[in-house]
Amino acid sequence: MAARPKAAHPGVGDKRPLERLHERIVAGDRGWFFANIADKVAERRLEKNLSQRELAERCGTTQSAIARLERGGRPPRIDTLLRIAEALECELVVDLVPR
Repeated sequence: MAARPKAAHPGVGDKRPLERLHERIVAGDRGWFFANIADKVAERRLEKNLSQRELAERCGTTQSAIARLERGGRPPRIDTLLRIAEALECELVVDLVPR
């Protein structure tokens, strides 16, 4: 198997959040929700040509917190997600659906 090329954008790890999402779904993990958000944050940040540091400054957090979110680390608090959404000019939509 060939080695995976390095990420084209600084701050985006070798394994994309959607790949992690697939792994979590296969493993039965419900972390897919945060993996999906992580991918959307990274994509939107890159669309707006922002570095992780610039996004962090706009939403009052640290670059390491943005990096941790984008690589699917510990899930962020809802208030942090709201500030990130505002900084990226997005709406944060959370849906509660009966099973």
